[in-house]
Amino acid sequence: MTPRKLGGVLSLASVLVFCVPPTFAGAESKGSSLPSIVLTTHDNKTVRFYDDLVRGKVVLVNFMFTSCKRFCPVTTPNLVKVQAALGERVGRDIFLYSITLDPATDTPEVLKNYAQRVGAGPGWTFLTGKAEDIGKLRRRLGVYNRDPIIDADKTRHSGLVVYGNDAIGRWALISGLNKPEAIVKAVLRVVGPEAPSLPI
Repeated sequence: MTPRKLGGVLSLASVLVFCVPPTFAGAESKGSSLPSIVLTTHDNKTVRFYDDLVRGKVVLVNFMFTSCKRFCPVTTPNLVKVQAALGERVGRDIFLYSITLDPATDTPEVLKNYAQRVGAGPGWTFLTGKAEDIGKLRRRLGVYNRDPIIDADKTRHSGLVVYGNDAIGRWALISGLNKPEAIVKAVLRVVGPEAPSLPI
C-alpha cells in the first residue's frame, strides 16, 4: 500500500509503516521515489525537497500554516516537544520539515517569525513554495482528503506527520495530535534498531 492510497482515511491515532519507499509518478530526481520540487526555507534559502532535504536522511514532514486555528495549535507544540525529546539528534541525523499550506501569506519572513514564536530549534525547517507544487507534494505523500471540497479547504487539513528513513526506504504516517512520546517512539522505530531509547 502506498501513501497515495491512504489520503483522508487515517484515524487520529493511527500509525502505518511502509517497509519499501513509496512510489510516486513524475519524481524529478533520478533513482528517487520522492519529488524534488523547489521550496524556500524560513531563512530564504532555495532548496529541492528530495535532493536537499530528504536524500539519505531520517525526516519528519508535516503541513501547516501560520494562521491555522484547528490542528496546528496542537500539532506544532507537540512537535516542539518531539524535538526536545530527540535532543541533539535533530539537525544531525533527524530533520523536521513543516511546509505551509498558505504560501501566499506565509513568506519566509513570516515563517521565520512563526518558528521563533513557537520555539522551533535548529534542525527544524519551515518551508514555502508554489501552491501548485506544495499541493502536488502533499498528494504524493498521501496527506490529502479524497473529497476534493474538503481537500481544498486548508482549515480542514489532516494534521498528519509523514516520517521516514530514506536510507533504508522505511516510511510511515502518524497523527500529529498523538502524544509527543508516541510520536518519538514511532520515529525511533523508523530510524532503525540501533537507535537508543530517549527519555520523554
